[in-house]
Amino acid sequence: MKFDVAAVRQCLKSFDFKTLFREHLGWDNHHATLDVSVEGNVYRLTAVAQKRGFVAFLCPTIPDRATRLKIDQRVTKSVREHFVIYTDEKAGEQVWHWVRREPGKPLASRDHRFHIQQTGDPLIQRLNQIAVSLEEEEQITVVDIAGRARAAFDVDKVTKRFYDRFKAEHAAFQKLITGIPSDDDRRWYTSLMLNRLMFVYFIQKKGFLDGDTDYLRHRLSMVQKIRGKDEFHSFYRYFLLRLFHEGLGKSPEERKLDPEFEKLLGRVPFLNGSFFEVHELEERWRNIDIPDRAFEKLFDFFDQYAWHLDERPLRADNEINPDVVGYIFEKYVNQKQMGAYYTKEDITEYISKNTVIPFLFEAAKAKCAIAFQPDSALWRLLRDDPDRYIYPAVRHGVIRDDGSVVPESDLPDFVQKGMHDPRARMFDKRYNLEQAPAGDPIRLVTETWREYVYRRNRCLEIREKLQRGGVHEINDLITLNLDIWQFARDAIINCEGPELLRAFWNAIQHVSVLDPTCGSGAFLFAALRILETLYSDCLERMERFVEDLEGKKHHPEQFSDFKKVLQQIAKHPNERYFILKSIIINNLFGVDIMEEAVEICKLRLFLKLVAQVETIDQIEPLPDIDFNIRAGNTLVGFATLDDVRKAMQGRFDFDKAVKRIEEEAELVERAFNQFRAQQTTHGGWVTVQDKQELRERLRKLTDQLDRFLAAEYDISESKYRSQTAYEEAFSKWKASHQPFHWFAEFYGIMQAGGFDVVIGNPPYVEYSKVKKQYTVLGYATEQCGNLYAFVMERNAILAHASGRSGMIVPHSSICTDRMAPVQSLLKDMPNATWISTYCIRPAKLFVGVDQRLAIYLTLHKAASPALAASRYHRWHEDFRPYLFSLVQYVDVALARFPNSIPKVHSGIEIVLWSKLVDFLALGNVIVPRNGALVYFHNAPRYWIRAMDFRPYFWNERDGEQISTQVKTLRLPNGTDAAVVVAVLNSSLFYWWFVILSDCRHLNMREIENFPLGLDRMSEAVKAALAKLTRDLMTDFKRHKKRKECQYQSTGKVVYDEFYPKHSKPIIDKIDCVLAKHYGFTDEELDFIINYDIKYRMGGDAVGDED
Repeated sequence: MKFDVAAVRQCLKSFDFKTLFREHLGWDNHHATLDVSVEGNVYRLTAVAQKRGFVAFLCPTIPDRATRLKIDQRVTKSVREHFVIYTDEKAGEQVWHWVRREPGKPLASRDHRFHIQQTGDPLIQRLNQIAVSLEEEEQITVVDIAGRARAAFDVDKVTKRFYDRFKAEHAAFQKLITGIPSDDDRRWYTSLMLNRLMFVYFIQKKGFLDGDTDYLRHRLSMVQKIRGKDEFHSFYRYFLLRLFHEGLGKSPEERKLDPEFEKLLGRVPFLNGSFFEVHELEERWRNIDIPDRAFEKLFDFFDQYAWHLDERPLRADNEINPDVVGYIFEKYVNQKQMGAYYTKEDITEYISKNTVIPFLFEAAKAKCAIAFQPDSALWRLLRDDPDRYIYPAVRHGVIRDDGSVVPESDLPDFVQKGMHDPRARMFDKRYNLEQAPAGDPIRLVTETWREYVYRRNRCLEIREKLQRGGVHEINDLITLNLDIWQFARDAIINCEGPELLRAFWNAIQHVSVLDPTCGSGAFLFAALRILETLYSDCLERMERFVEDLEGKKHHPEQFSDFKKVLQQIAKHPNERYFILKSIIINNLFGVDIMEEAVEICKLRLFLKLVAQVETIDQIEPLPDIDFNIRAGNTLVGFATLDDVRKAMQGRFDFDKAVKRIEEEAELVERAFNQFRAQQTTHGGWVTVQDKQELRERLRKLTDQLDRFLAAEYDISESKYRSQTAYEEAFSKWKASHQPFHWFAEFYGIMQAGGFDVVIGNPPYVEYSKVKKQYTVLGYATEQCGNLYAFVMERNAILAHASGRSGMIVPHSSICTDRMAPVQSLLKDMPNATWISTYCIRPAKLFVGVDQRLAIYLTLHKAASPALAASRYHRWHEDFRPYLFSLVQYVDVALARFPNSIPKVHSGIEIVLWSKLVDFLALGNVIVPRNGALVYFHNAPRYWIRAMDFRPYFWNERDGEQISTQVKTLRLPNGTDAAVVVAVLNSSLFYWWFVILSDCRHLNMREIENFPLGLDRMSEAVKAALAKLTRDLMTDFKRHKKRKECQYQSTGKVVYDEFYPKHSKPIIDKIDCVLAKHYGFTDEELDFIINYDIKYRMGGDAVGDED
């Protein structure tokens, strides 16, 4: 059906929507009405058309935007896919309101305004696009929708199967390569070839290579027919290299091909992107060859899969899309880099949106402060529609879709009573232990009623705070864990004035996002997804500002900057491609020590771009991002000009040498800027010569810096008898240390103060494991002995003073003595920092890896330094989709403890802390000898097992003895020892252990610092605790089991295993006695008795930590 622009325009001007939809958009008639009530007003919506369940409604009035959003929420409950046309026929105005729903992204609310005095061209263009998209929707909807629900499962299943085979094929292919004597280089080249070939497989299946969806297989056959199998030149040397270097790597004008080869090549696009240019390995090893059988075997493997270059969910277990390839690369890279783990999208999104978006807001605020005043329209978004920014998981079973609160009367009677009476709920198993099944209308899956009530109260508190306008700082959205991405999109699309939009646009265009250990690019992809939506929202709002000028008198220069941006975008055949390309070139930066990882990261970015292209004529040259995504050692090299100065001090020509290096770095940076601008602003591509010149400039500069740095490692010319000996030593050092000079490689960014946002997942590798390969200099965190600590310290230097950083690191970083220098980075600097922590049981963040983790988010040099922490998260795997939506922070700046940041998340815990710390620490009454012994297990899981007797342990090698996992301490007398046994077994001490320790080892640090207050304890309390200890020990013995196991080192082992969960009633009595000692309220006692209760009383509540 031809789209008749003139007729569509006439329908809009005459408000003839039935004709518009039926005759010009090809929709079907639809007769329905919907009455929507918002704040006492009823809006009647009339359906005018529908297409495959997508309904267009008409409303004969135009309410304000906040009301329109609420109307949309109500309508969504009845008709998920819809838009509403709000009209004021007398005024000649229309507002077309549509909410775009994209998987994994916040809602994008779109308003398209039209006045009869305007041409309506922008709206007409959208109507044309909507018509097309709905035709596509019609084709899609006939496919089983359950495919979407299966998508995550399918990806995991396909990934494992493909990856296992990929590893085998990689190894087989590598063995067949000749002409590369180095094993490392041969492995690297294998990865490069497979990457290139997988890219080609994707684009050939789109028909982009001479219209042949089996291009490579057919060209292999054609070469063998023409020249014979492996005769004269192999398929690799005769065709494949030339396809890469001369076909895909050069424009048709630059290609110099003989007629025979030109015919064989066929019509292939120019992709550029550095991916297909002559690689440094191909320069280094000029005699590389690969026999035809290597490709035959590889193509047989690839042909078992259907390659889809798009972003739709998988629908069969033999499909491959760019996301699957991304997962495979993550697994491959992480296998090669010990200590690197696959980071799922929920982690990368959580870190990225809570660093990138706050930075953008602060940058925009610096340009347009008036728009960020507490009573501004920006913050009124939160006040007017608070539910929009509270995550669905938080609202579930608390706030209904219509905005009403689920009444307490809908809850079971015991819940209604317990939620207001701590005594009633304290020991109620239904309230504390009963878990919700999947699909529960009130509770989230596995949630107890206790957890639901806590979530409910918090949800309503947040809602009330938003409604009264209590949030007007972007950091508050992190602390309250609101939907910051949704808020950012709404803030941009609802900009009241152009200055705020300009401020956001400027921030988005110039923000620099770095992953200093980027691997295959998981975090950069998360940042890309966020920036793409905000970039598109800015363009959308610009269009609306320009549209509003139509039919009005205005200065020709008004919004000229917006017009210029929109005109530049319009020059490109695919808007989304250009947006992504601009972000990749201008905003994203990554470094990794593994060259293969860098190649893979670039390939994934290229696939992301090409996935946007539908037809061959939409293909534009891929960006050259060799200077964005770099190989090198993040930890070794000069980060700043000051680092260079320090290294060069003492030279006779110090001032001149530093000045010369600074000038050369400035020249390199100018060339960089021109290189980037040529690809985006000027819309072209760079020549091989231009790039080679830039590389040569940079090489000369970095070679000088390498030599200055080598001297710091005691490798200088004066130390060697000959120049040859020095050059050998220098080359060996350079190869092992792989220095990366941030000052030179990213001169412009570092001279401006550093990167705006630094995110990632650094390697968790003991320094001792890499020390033979390279060493670091000048790190305050060196004593921590792990690479991730060095990366965290490096981040503080690489990040701008007003920048943000966020990483996922081992949980031990915030709670062990060894990591004290890291904790100093987080809590002793003028930062605002948020830390959330995650257990490994029952479920874990890194599947298959027992790694307790912490996520930190930091604003460097904050105006108001702060430190906030979360609880130590435990969850069942079914609960994972809600995990990050329910993170809650509390201020812990005043909760000081040696070398630990308390893992608490509620006000009640801060009150408990304040009550406890006034009491004398247990360490003051422990004696070194001649006292009453207390035994305790040093690797607890959910229970601290302390005894007044020695637990039985025997092994075949040594006989009966104390287990190495059982430790002792001594008290002055038996009564004090009995008191301490009771206290160590209490839920109060378990809480103390969890919030302060590494949750794996119970060390004397936690015991000695526990504020027992034995000096202030009454004799009655002591007597009560001593009696409860006797009861508890008897109960321990009653429930113990004698176990046997076999160890290679000690032979047969026999020991007693204890089950404290069976003794919980006695332990509860201990906590009730301690509550009187400390002056706890019933509310506080209830919290302690039921802390972690569903996990402590659950199925895996037995055993020690490994």
